[in-house]
Amino acid sequence: MILENTTPRLSIPPLCIGRVLVDPPVLQAPMAGFTNYAFRQMVRDFGGAGLLATEMVCARGFAWLDEHELEHPDRLWGVRDEPRPLAVQIWDNDPETLARVGARLAHEYGVSVVDINFGCPVRDVAERAHSGSYLLRDPERIGAIVARVVQACAPTPVTAKIRLGCTRDEIRAIEIAQIVEAAGAAALTVHGRVAQDFFRGQADWDQIAAIKPHLQRMPLIGNGDLDTVDKVVHALQHYRVDGVMIARAALGRPWLFRQVQAALRGEPVPAEPTLDEQREVLVRHFRLVLDRFGDERGTMLMRKYACCYAQGRPGARHFRTHIAHAATPSEFHAVVERHFPRSPSIAAANPSSVVGTLRVP
Repeated sequence: MILENTTPRLSIPPLCIGRVLVDPPVLQAPMAGFTNYAFRQMVRDFGGAGLLATEMVCARGFAWLDEHELEHPDRLWGVRDEPRPLAVQIWDNDPETLARVGARLAHEYGVSVVDINFGCPVRDVAERAHSGSYLLRDPERIGAIVARVVQACAPTPVTAKIRLGCTRDEIRAIEIAQIVEAAGAAALTVHGRVAQDFFRGQADWDQIAAIKPHLQRMPLIGNGDLDTVDKVVHALQHYRVDGVMIARAALGRPWLFRQVQAALRGEPVPAEPTLDEQREVLVRHFRLVLDRFGDERGTMLMRKYACCYAQGRPGARHFRTHIAHAATPSEFHAVVERHFPRSPSIAAANPSSVVGTLRVP
């Protein structure tokens, strides 16, 4: 099934990040705890993302594991062998540590892009480790980090991700963008909130767009609140960005990239999969997680993804209540079979199998 789309093909050119062609110019955001190999594979199954990214990797932790000749973290699961293009995001506040780890990712792992996180507002990263969005207070240090990582990773392109600033009273995105560009970065992603906001309120796309006239060559990628095809198309058409990055909206809808790609091409937009098809996507995702982490840990890790797949569907709250207690694959499958939202026609035919699924969250 497809949705009608009378919009002609948009004149949105592909995005070039150094030597990496990102076509369409729609990127999957790195999200800690979520965008591992299994999730990326679900996105690939549907297609439409121009560049995929790992979870963010702690550079200091990576270096420590290297020094002790220990296995690298699950956040690099699949990175050596999966299809390209692929970006790995790293974080820390020390230029030399970031450069050493970036060089390994670029030259040994062969990743397409090394991205540096200057936007994470989470307390453990920002306040305790003085990294992520904490560094927005120190633009000169950001410049030194980017320059050193660019030098170490060449010719692999290095990008950066920032927020507008630490607080609404201190918006420094233009200044930081210019410093990042001068340091040799191949692209910059800007999330349209400040660190103080976390994920509250609305992303300010006017502030993102205001950065573009101050850049000489570096592509600008916008991020924040892109949860529908229309919003993505609007962002690319009406704001001065060279690309967009989709984050949380894709966690339960990995097919969103395919829909966006069709819209940008002026093609009919594929409809949302039916609830039955969405349940099958969830089950396939679960198999990949189990293969990597085993029954007990895999089931525990998959519970949060299952909640994402149900988000916004009728009965999501009821489903979350049950899936949170699943401890084994058999229990997980039983909850999905019994409580995952179903199509109204199926619910009407067999209401006993979907008790409570018509409650709106």
